[in-house]
Amino acid sequence: MSEGRVLRTTGSWYDVMNSNGVTVSCKPAGKLRLKGYRSTNPVAVGDMVDFEVEEDGTGVISKIHGRANCIIRKSVNLSHESHVVAANLDRAFLVITMASPRTSTGFMDRFLVTAEAYGIPTTIVLNKVDALTPEARRQAEELANIYREVGYEWLEVSALTGSGLTDLRAALAKGIHVLSGHSGVGKSTLINQLIPGLTIKTANVSESHNKGRHTTTFAEMHRLPEGGFLVDTPGIKGFGLITLERETLNHHFPEFFRLLPKCKFHNCLHHREPGCAVQEAVDNGKVSRLRYKNYLEMLHEFDEGPYRESTYR
Repeated sequence: MSEGRVLRTTGSWYDVMNSNGVTVSCKPAGKLRLKGYRSTNPVAVGDMVDFEVEEDGTGVISKIHGRANCIIRKSVNLSHESHVVAANLDRAFLVITMASPRTSTGFMDRFLVTAEAYGIPTTIVLNKVDALTPEARRQAEELANIYREVGYEWLEVSALTGSGLTDLRAALAKGIHVLSGHSGVGKSTLINQLIPGLTIKTANVSESHNKGRHTTTFAEMHRLPEGGFLVDTPGIKGFGLITLERETLNHHFPEFFRLLPKCKFHNCLHHREPGCAVQEAVDNGKVSRLRYKNYLEMLHEFDEGPYRESTYR
């Protein structure tokens, strides 16, 4: 019996690296499931697993170790609730763009809420800064101020020119990290820059719809020259609030959670309750009205159903 970490998934097969750095192509044994998780993929990139090597050199995964954390998105398979993007992460890097395509703050906040819920620190990476118009630059600075004030790290890079990549490489030097974001924001191009010799397929943004094209089909973990590991994920269209609860959604907005003790009610949802410190802070400009609007839209989803992303204006 060997122990290893899942580096890549291809649907039914998993590349697992053992303690000696040898990679074995494995299949899961029977109806393998991790207790407490209901998802389309029982095994995810980043998982630690036990496996046995067969006579033909392939392996069979017999056990999934408990996860320290994971990033989950809504599954496209309606028969299941969720899809685990990656597990056992030290940090998530959310790649966004101001245009071609534009990343909505609704999507950003849903990703950040999901990461907060699982205790995964997140750094926001603004890519394509070389293409920013003066107006886009102004909007980017406003966004940077909002998220830095909350407590999120904010980096600005250009995968095309290499600007800002030194700081990004330093942030990735140790641990296991996931690089995520909408299709078209330049994740694959960034990884090709960060790892010399790697040639992940890239594609231009569709001009007719201003949306990215999916170039990464399955999640995959790459070793970085600096020593860390980076998980590349398929472009994510949206996050469902499948693992969160209405009553504690506000706990995953750090600036709201800090103000909760000042609210009149200990279980305040920050929505029409009297004596709410968060609503007061929004009115006084101490909490972002944009973040608060996105929070209300998420809260509404628990009550009314489908969520519609907001856009930054």
